[in-house]
Amino acid sequence: MIYSVLHTTTFTYQPAVRESVMEVRLQPRSDGPQHCLTFELDVTPAANIMQYRDFMGNTVHHFDIAGKHSEVKVTARSSVEVQSAPPPNSADAGSWSDLDRAISSVSGSDDYWEMLLPSQFAKSTSCLEAFAKDLRCERRDTPLQLLTELNQSIYESFAYVPNSTNVDSPIDDALHSRQGVCQDFAHIMIALVRPLRIPCCYVSGYMFHRDAAEEKKDRSLEGASHAWIEALIPNLGWIAFDPTNNLIGADRHIRVALGRDYADVPPTRGVHKGEAQSALSVSVTVSPSDAPPPVQLPPTLVIQSRPTTARTPRIDHEQQQQQQ
Repeated sequence: MIYSVLHTTTFTYQPAVRESVMEVRLQPRSDGPQHCLTFELDVTPAANIMQYRDFMGNTVHHFDIAGKHSEVKVTARSSVEVQSAPPPNSADAGSWSDLDRAISSVSGSDDYWEMLLPSQFAKSTSCLEAFAKDLRCERRDTPLQLLTELNQSIYESFAYVPNSTNVDSPIDDALHSRQGVCQDFAHIMIALVRPLRIPCCYVSGYMFHRDAAEEKKDRSLEGASHAWIEALIPNLGWIAFDPTNNLIGADRHIRVALGRDYADVPPTRGVHKGEAQSALSVSVTVSPSDAPPPVQLPPTLVIQSRPTTARTPRIDHEQQQQQQ
């Protein structure tokens, strides 16, 4: 399947700010069953856009808008081919011993160790440990069987409520309230399985939502970016698990960036000079390439932030967008 993606992010500032420096991770990856056919990035006001690859091989574009401005608009257009694959077969998946051998080899340890350690948003807490105990999150059955069960348990244990947490919310917020968004559920699942010595990474990207009446309605918000995880399954490789929608495999998922957690792969991140109240709006459209060209829809995510002052640390949260 070939998908067309239109992702528009708009930042507004009142009063105008003097300078904005920003980096974005919006270009879909070309690896495995996915190939990015075309990609265009437009920035208004006009800026010189440069790019590099980060430590995970994600394409990062960055730019500096030096003049005074009250709005920054970033528009990314992509055409991506995603090859469908059958669901993972339990009969083909390896055992815990197979997994241990894979990650204990010299090359394996070099490749996987960062995906085995706690990270900024995916780390153990007392609330997580209690949740893990309830789920019997331990080395049992096979890695694939356990991950399949955890994927479903997270789906059933939490309500999907857009904007119920913040971009920098710890997992305890969702664990206490039993509600959250895809970013929270991905972090919870990663934090559950890494202590079991299963390499696991956070995936930032998009998901195509089918319109057919016979299809189960997806919980994740159409019109926003999405997040899920990939875990290393012995004999099968990296397999996608989407606890927000209780899906396994990624034939409708478009991978943009991989990281240890959200902190490595925010779609946008930056800072600006000047005291201002800012607002962030995001609109995402994913459609088959043979459908009419995607048009910009009203934003599905709008975030207002308080003015920054000399006493307020100038962190980059106001220029990050939470994954819904």
